[in-house]
Amino acid sequence: MSQEASPFTPAGATHRTVDVPGGRIHLVEQGTGPLVLLVHGFPELWHSWRHQLPALAAAGYRAVAIDVRGYGRSSAPDDVEAYRIGAHVEDNVAVVHALGEETAVIVGHDWGSTIAADSALLRPDVFTAVGLLGVPYAPRGGMRPTDVFAMIGGDEEFYVSHFQEPGRAEAEIEPDVRGWLAGFYATLAGDTMPASGEGAGSGAVFFVPKGGRLSDRFVKDRPSWLTAEELDFCAAEFERTGFTGALNRYRSMDRDWEDLADFDGAPLTQPSLFVAGELDASIAWLADAIKAFPDTLPGLVSSHLVEGSGHWVQQERPEEVNRLLTDWLRSLSGPTPPAPTRTR
Repeated sequence: MSQEASPFTPAGATHRTVDVPGGRIHLVEQGTGPLVLLVHGFPELWHSWRHQLPALAAAGYRAVAIDVRGYGRSSAPDDVEAYRIGAHVEDNVAVVHALGEETAVIVGHDWGSTIAADSALLRPDVFTAVGLLGVPYAPRGGMRPTDVFAMIGGDEEFYVSHFQEPGRAEAEIEPDVRGWLAGFYATLAGDTMPASGEGAGSGAVFFVPKGGRLSDRFVKDRPSWLTAEELDFCAAEFERTGFTGALNRYRSMDRDWEDLADFDGAPLTQPSLFVAGELDASIAWLADAIKAFPDTLPGLVSSHLVEGSGHWVQQERPEEVNRLLTDWLRSLSGPTPPAPTRTR
């Protein structure tokens, strides 16, 4: 695949497609040195790491951003079973080996954070350190995920429950992919999220009113960190693939819970990093997970809240995130610094 597949490929980066047990994974790579594997979340693409690829390459690393299974130019199996967490871990391991490496640092954002954490949990021989952006590590717990989500929201429906039924969310999103993406991105972004009480920070936007749609509470805007042309590119990719592959990750959560039974409560012991936007609703919902870091992330090197940023932290505040990532990577063999800092 040539660079012509995206006009937003950083100068010096190249596109490749590598074989994995479940099909193929498309990736964009830049630089030489120790391998850093970058895993995006929902609803994103390799493109969400466009600012990190050149920064990590300049710092002496081989930065590789993938299209996760179900997205972009990677394979998108029809069967929900193909999206179990083990399949994503196998994809990541296969990418590392296809690139001629034995080990890598893995960094993920949103769903990619969970995939990165579980990759490190299941294959510590391959993934020697883990960076988590937006979503903190929360070990497998006692209740089935869909039972937990069904208890949230009262008279309204939590968005994860909304995504469970095949075809339902697709019917909302796919008639206007560009508009839905713009609204979803803007509603969770620090500079465009709704006012307190209805905004991403309050969490209200993640609940579906009876008889309504998730998008009913979206703001009609485009965040400043995403150009109209970049939005066109992302929309075109999802227009081509549809959203079923991406949504199948949500539909596999109970399967993950079953598959990770042997890892109930298990800590991640590798050196780790946590970065989130201070306005990201995830850090409020998952506050207990963050408080548990001394037990669940005993190898935590540093933890940061980026001031003014919403959910899309590496795109909203690329310079800050690039600095935090490169500082962390350089310090992996050094002493553990003291606790969470707030950055501008």
